[in-house]
Amino acid sequence: MSKHDEATAAGGASTATDETGHRYTAELANEIERRWQDRWSEAGTFHADNPSGDLSGDVPAEKFYLLDMFPYPSGKGLHVGHPLGYIATDVVGRYQRMKGKNVLHALGYDAFGLPAEQYAVQTGQHPRITTEENIANMRSQLRRLGLAHDERRTFATTDPEFVRWTQWIFLQIFNSFYDDAAPRPDGGLGRARPIAELEAELAAGTRATPDGRPWSELDPDERRQVVDDHRLAYISDAPVNWCPGLGTVLANEEVTAEGRSERGNYPVFKRNLRQWMLRITAYADRLVDDLDTIDWPEKVRSMQRNWIGRSTGAHVDFTVPGTDGPLTVFTTRPDTLFGATFMVVSPEHPLLADGAVPQAWPAGTKDAWTGGAATPAEAVHTYQQAAAAKSDAERQDAERTKTGVFTGIYATSPVDGAQVPVFVADYVLMGYGTGAIMAVPGGDQRDYEFAQAYDLPVVYTVAPPEGFARDAAYVGDGVVVNSAGKDLSLDGLDVATAKTTMIDWLEDRGVGRGATTYRLRDWLFSRQRYWGEPFPVVYDAAGRTHALPASMLPVDLPEVPDYSPRTFEPDDASSSPEPPLGRVPEWVEVELDLGDGVQTYYRDTNTMPNWAGSSWYELRYLDPHNHDALVDPEVEQYWMGPREGRPSGGADLYVGGVEHAVLHLLYARFWHKVLYDLGYISSAEPFHKLFNQGYIQAYAYADARGQYVPADEVEESAGADDRDPSGATYTWRGQEVFREYGKMGKSLRNIVTPDDMYATYGADTFRVYEMSMGPLDVSRPWDTRAVVGSQRFLQRLWRNVVDERTGETTVVDAPADETTRRLVARTADEVETEMSGMRVNTAIARMIVLNNHLTSLAEVPREAIEPLVLMVAPVAPHVAEELWARLGHTGSLAREPFPTADPALLVEETVTCVVQVAGKVRDRLEVPADIAEDALREQALASDAVRRVLGEKGVRTVIVRAPRLVNIVPEK
Repeated sequence: MSKHDEATAAGGASTATDETGHRYTAELANEIERRWQDRWSEAGTFHADNPSGDLSGDVPAEKFYLLDMFPYPSGKGLHVGHPLGYIATDVVGRYQRMKGKNVLHALGYDAFGLPAEQYAVQTGQHPRITTEENIANMRSQLRRLGLAHDERRTFATTDPEFVRWTQWIFLQIFNSFYDDAAPRPDGGLGRARPIAELEAELAAGTRATPDGRPWSELDPDERRQVVDDHRLAYISDAPVNWCPGLGTVLANEEVTAEGRSERGNYPVFKRNLRQWMLRITAYADRLVDDLDTIDWPEKVRSMQRNWIGRSTGAHVDFTVPGTDGPLTVFTTRPDTLFGATFMVVSPEHPLLADGAVPQAWPAGTKDAWTGGAATPAEAVHTYQQAAAAKSDAERQDAERTKTGVFTGIYATSPVDGAQVPVFVADYVLMGYGTGAIMAVPGGDQRDYEFAQAYDLPVVYTVAPPEGFARDAAYVGDGVVVNSAGKDLSLDGLDVATAKTTMIDWLEDRGVGRGATTYRLRDWLFSRQRYWGEPFPVVYDAAGRTHALPASMLPVDLPEVPDYSPRTFEPDDASSSPEPPLGRVPEWVEVELDLGDGVQTYYRDTNTMPNWAGSSWYELRYLDPHNHDALVDPEVEQYWMGPREGRPSGGADLYVGGVEHAVLHLLYARFWHKVLYDLGYISSAEPFHKLFNQGYIQAYAYADARGQYVPADEVEESAGADDRDPSGATYTWRGQEVFREYGKMGKSLRNIVTPDDMYATYGADTFRVYEMSMGPLDVSRPWDTRAVVGSQRFLQRLWRNVVDERTGETTVVDAPADETTRRLVARTADEVETEMSGMRVNTAIARMIVLNNHLTSLAEVPREAIEPLVLMVAPVAPHVAEELWARLGHTGSLAREPFPTADPALLVEETVTCVVQVAGKVRDRLEVPADIAEDALREQALASDAVRRVLGEKGVRTVIVRAPRLVNIVPEK
């Protein structure tokens, strides 16, 4: 007996009854479930041993690391839609444990959440109190589900020890730089290296300084600037997404396409603020390329590829008279340079502030280009002011008409010397590419529409097909035309060849170069909030950044007088953030000895975003009590290290919603890769297999005024109703209401809680219902009335073991009949296949068929019911444990081998053979599964149905595919 079973063995089966005797009712289910949950906890049934450390034990060679996406403990509690993923992972984990694997399944809490802080703003209650209350409530609700978690490994991101290691990781990022030429263990080039190695190379002269001066000639501040410019974590004074309504800045990923905050739906504005940034762009190529090494849904991989937005093409330099440098654009189609008839810069482009805008309109300027302004400077200034009032989403709206004004500037094309007018337009953003584009209206529809509106020429550089009306851009492939200059001609080339030819030509003349650009921007990492991890840095009187030593971690949050921003104007773009931590001067100003004697330093009053803790929590589950290391290397290697077919390593299965496709998953991959580069872990990816579960939705009911009524009080009756094609009508307290379909929520008054299900049916019935509703990756509607079907399945299972009048076990030890034995084998084989593929709903369907068959027998044989109980265990573990105990077994069935089929019982004795004549089915024969071709041919030709169809016709040929098909071809 394993040590996990020792405490369970003594208990035996319960003899609890209720007023109905020994029936499997909700009352009995609840008693059984609570008792087994207590036993599992006391016995440590689901503890997963590590190969070393305080959780070490004898570990099996086969392991299975299973993860749920980190939950945020909401004060609203759970509704029945929330547990879907948790039940699914629990079923998978229990199944894999019964397959003999060491299963690590734990659950912690992503506890630095904005809702707790907003509640603190409203009530003054410390967000820690709110958060801990919410965690306690959520833990209680989830425990009643019977989830097989290793509770020794649970934590919250707000725990001081977890905060300590989050801050420690930030310091590793801060003290690192990215070396594109450094080899990695996986054979690739480019990885993070310690900043100390950069300093050593600069001092030794093996790496040049930016301006070429020897390192020894740079003063301390110049050296610091060179080093800081390389750090993976750096401070930037740059345009950021300022959200006054939340009192904080947001990362690009936290802003919706409508230019509003993802949380709270507040307006977001661009402001220049001094903020911490993480250089995630250094990892852009790896973040794209390594998607091919992991088993993720293609939809999610595409979303990450699109967000990173890798594009290959060329940077092209146009000269502008009177400026120091060129006007550089990035284009993915350098082959179309001869078709660039105008250029566009963003309203924020530095060209417009460099004195390049002339005082008067150049000769020949068309009225349509001026915007009605008397001078270019007036036109540009007016346009810039209008653009500043728009969000990025508004500016990039593909449906709106593109507008712009001429800047009065002409740029010179490097390929033919043509003078190209430069416009300013708000659909070009400074944050993307170079903030300038060359416009080719003959090959881009957006450019074409702009050219039509402003009377600009259109040149086609790819020959359109015959009959093309030339009333739109031509975006197809073809032969290059209209692309010849004095010393370069692309005419007659295909597009691909023209691209490479143009790039070579640009590079030879120093007016361009091949390039790869990315949509991805560095990760904005500062938040002007209280409830988050403080930054583990301080600043000296000159504003220089100093990393705190590990011995000073964690940096804890102080008490603050209030949690709200002083400036809180939800629609005021000019308002400024004032972090709550700035109101605790005794915490901000500290006396420290960082190696140069005691000095006065100042803490950062910003905090990290909640994404920090969720970017590495999968590693903390592995070794949660380790005070000396982030994770023991041997432990990480065992659970997450590379394996055959998994070059990047990672957790075996990660289950969560597709809404995290970019934010959390991209950030976690970035942090993981930095730690991999620095040698702290062996896995290059955090999650090998990703599975996105669907959602449970629900019907809501509204009266004629549109007011929602309690869904559980609505009555349904048959009848015609034009609004509902099903013909059903719905009433609430005698008045007609109308049904709609959507999310569960308090506002729709359609919430059903797990607590309701536990009380009415028991947790096992709830689990079976959620798993049998449909495929896990498909959303489905909740229907409380349908839950009873899952309850009846478990009640029949119970009756197949227990006499409801006496409570005695009725199973017999007599052998099962051949039909039953074959059905058990076939069910075991099919359930194993379905469970391995996470098709739990179809596995349950197979078990129901076997259970119904056993119900029809006069006596249920042990050799049939015990495999069924074991198959049911991952889905309905409490009732399975109880029945297993009543069948005479001691200890938990959690590690009993999952049933496997006897191959001999899977062999079909007879099969149905289809007999065709001239391709049409004429007969079906029941024949031995191993029948020979000759015997099958004779039997088919002897068929009465075949002989009637053939009549006097002879047989030209007979095609035999034993044992399932015979096709007879008659003579004509």
